[in-house]
Amino acid sequence: MARLDGKVAVVTGAASGIGLGTVERLVAEGARVVAADIQDEKGEALAARFKDAVIYRHCDVMDEAQIKAAIDAAVAEFGGLDILFNNAGAGGAMGGVEETEIDGIRRTLDLLLVSVMAGTKYATPHMKARGGGSIINTASIAGTEAGWGPIAYSTAKGAVIHFTRCAAADLSQYKIRINAICPGFIATSIFGATLGMARPVADQMAALIAEKGGPMQPIGRVGAPMDIAATVAFLASDDAGFITGTHIIVDGGITIGPRHAWDKTASSPFLDALGIDQEQAEAMRVAMAAQQKG
Repeated sequence: MARLDGKVAVVTGAASGIGLGTVERLVAEGARVVAADIQDEKGEALAARFKDAVIYRHCDVMDEAQIKAAIDAAVAEFGGLDILFNNAGAGGAMGGVEETEIDGIRRTLDLLLVSVMAGTKYATPHMKARGGGSIINTASIAGTEAGWGPIAYSTAKGAVIHFTRCAAADLSQYKIRINAICPGFIATSIFGATLGMARPVADQMAALIAEKGGPMQPIGRVGAPMDIAATVAFLASDDAGFITGTHIIVDGGITIGPRHAWDKTASSPFLDALGIDQEQAEAMRVAMAAQQKG
């Protein structure tokens, strides 16, 4: 039996990237899904592909009413709601502290944080009626460390992680579990879209990232939407029944430490500071080993 047989889910940002991979995985696990997005052509094609298992709803998560409508559609069409994946987002406002416009910060927070809070709010009564549920929020490694994204994006994702903890505490009495996923370098169109590329070009860039980005990760490949989708499916299932209020980093090890910790060809910043190159460092190591043997 599939782990999610009989479950009903809503996925925002469902028409491409992580959202699309997650819809595919949830359906494979037995769930019925409301796929919510602003990419109507892709969304309708997704619903047509999965027929009775998926319905599409246009949903701009900057609009509270559209979030509520997408969630209510799960109840109207499938009879209830068990799983919510608050996933929709984009790179948001670019720049550092001085360069980022305050209006851009507000829009980024609305897109990446307020939408997650709204989705959770409107999912709660339906999950209470089912006797519980699972909410999964897309955060980011940018929310755990500096340097992985623009400052507005990173701040919003950090807030998503803390909201996840607070909401998990608040809703635990209703057996609603809430967790966040922190993706690392995943090959999706978000990178190209953040740079202002048209969606088809951004999609092509995602393929290029997948092809070229492997060496920058300890695990040796760039993440794929299916990597995040597998984690969503786990957190949505009873297998994760004792997990709530936490965030799971799914990043191929990119945040485990500086590059020289896992790439033996990379120089250490300490040796760089001392002006010692890799060849000199290896000669010193060999000399020290010989001295110890002697």
